[in-house]
Amino acid sequence: MTRRSCAIYATGIVCAHLLILGIALLVAQVFQTMIQERIKKEITLAENSRVLDGWINPPPPVYMQYFFFNVSNPDEFLAGKEKPKVTQIGPYTYREYRPRENVTFLENGTKIFATNPKSFVFLRDMSVGDPEVDRVTTVNIPFIAVMNELNSYSFFLRSFVSMWMRSLGIEVFMNRTVHEVLWGFKDPLLSKIHTMSPDVDEHFGLMYNKNGTHEGEFVFHTGEKNYMDYGKIDTWNGISQMNWWSSNQSNMINGTDGSVFHTFLSRKELLYIFAADLCRSIHLGYVADTEVKGIPAFRFAPPSDVLAPPDENPSNAGFCVPAGDCLGKGVLKVSVCRQGAPIVVSFPHFYQADKKYISAIDGMNPNEEDHETYLDINPTTGVPIRACKRAQLNVILKRVPGFPKTKNLNETIFPIMYVNETATIDDDSAAQMRTLLLIVTMVSNFPVIIVGLGVILLVVLIFLVCRNRQRKNEVKRIDFTEAFHSFATAKDETAYTQVSNQAEDSPENRNNQPLRNGSYIAMSPVEGQKC
Repeated sequence: MTRRSCAIYATGIVCAHLLILGIALLVAQVFQTMIQERIKKEITLAENSRVLDGWINPPPPVYMQYFFFNVSNPDEFLAGKEKPKVTQIGPYTYREYRPRENVTFLENGTKIFATNPKSFVFLRDMSVGDPEVDRVTTVNIPFIAVMNELNSYSFFLRSFVSMWMRSLGIEVFMNRTVHEVLWGFKDPLLSKIHTMSPDVDEHFGLMYNKNGTHEGEFVFHTGEKNYMDYGKIDTWNGISQMNWWSSNQSNMINGTDGSVFHTFLSRKELLYIFAADLCRSIHLGYVADTEVKGIPAFRFAPPSDVLAPPDENPSNAGFCVPAGDCLGKGVLKVSVCRQGAPIVVSFPHFYQADKKYISAIDGMNPNEEDHETYLDINPTTGVPIRACKRAQLNVILKRVPGFPKTKNLNETIFPIMYVNETATIDDDSAAQMRTLLLIVTMVSNFPVIIVGLGVILLVVLIFLVCRNRQRKNEVKRIDFTEAFHSFATAKDETAYTQVSNQAEDSPENRNNQPLRNGSYIAMSPVEGQKC
């Protein structure tokens, strides 16, 4: 066997083994299963896991941008002459720090207890102005809260309180600095009430007492038992179900807090998040594939049915309190869990809300790019790599008998401000994740690499076989040419012999007879056949 033949046989054997092995591994999905199990085991909140440190002290910076709606025609609106005209001012940007504290493992490491205090630092270079200087005219929420509390009392009591508040110079609208409205001030109305009822705080602010405090005590699943439960909330403030909504389904605490999700997400699934500031769980659906800093991601966003009325989404009937008392599409009354004013939440500028709320306020311009809430999540690790949470705070203004200032009001959901909470993965974490995903891709695709090598060797094998046949044909042609050349040479050297018609004479006769034409034989001295 020649060296060339050995090379062909060896290539064929290796090619066959690579193809068989690679196809078998692809069908069995050995490497995919192996890497998935490893990731599921690694990405948990188990004690001493690498993920735990990032969960306790999240590296990506979180920014809170506050936008306020400044009312330019409060008197005309109260007189019933014009609809309210508002102008958006902002952003006033704060860096949010949110480390987890009091971290304690429970039930053999399958659950983890933690609080999540938040603190805010103002960033002047990312803001439009100084919140302690800039002023805003907006609804006097303490006034609305007191009026709302008196709505069930007698007309005479309401009239008396109305005159009393008027004597204090308290109006439906107020003009305060942005800092006061956001972080709190000593309100004259609440101060008077505080003297009569010490339980009532005399300060008011949309974020009053929220700088350096947490939203409650959480117990999370670590994912040790089931990777699908990774990061899900088990209890909040000691309860696994709320009690202020009107149905068991609406009172459920579903999903995570939005900071982590289980690994290997699917485009078809719904993600659930419990939002303590909304007093409810919401779901997000897949929107599109995207990419952040070279990291592939699925974008999830709340669909329009999240805040849809019961006639469009029957499961939302439980959020009508009392039962049957429902608002329109795109708004949610949360005053049942926020004692005081009739507070309503929505997306900014009433994005995805009923057009009647948009048209009731001059200055609303909803659009998806600026006002949609979304999460960009890497599907392999379940880590949010970009988040944008947007929510608007509104208050219900309506006519209340006994308060003359409201006599010309129709029920209006009045916007106060909205917040844009954003976070994007930092560069160092992004580089680490890209490396991790590269390793995962290479290991998962190892069978494909094997099949690819087998295909390459198959091509080489075919080439070698064809080349070998071509060489054999060339050798045959060379042999034929040599044979033909030998034949031609032999012809040239052949002797022609005269054939006589007589019997062979004696040497003397042959010498005496003249030469004459006759028949000759050539090519080979073979005797002629008889007729």
